[in-house]
Amino acid sequence: MPEAGGVTVYVTSWCGSCRSALRFLEDHSIAYETVDIEEDEAADALVMSLNRGNRSVPTVLVDGEHVLTEPSRAELAAQFGVDA
Repeated sequence: MPEAGGVTVYVTSWCGSCRSALRFLEDHSIAYETVDIEEDEAADALVMSLNRGNRSVPTVLVDGEHVLTEPSRAELAAQFGVDA
């Protein structure tokens, strides 16, 4: 599990939704760390445990807590208190 105090986004290299979520975070100057679940077996297992056995990405954790899976811009905006 990631350390408290930050945003971690679990992604894959081919995921368009992941690129969109990361672009949103960058556009709003929200610091984050990415973890590619195709390169990290433990991260893959974590994502699957958080998403009922599915490899759903992006999966977003804030302060080590699962908050969003495959979020829309509106969901990201609401989570981080910024405009969509």
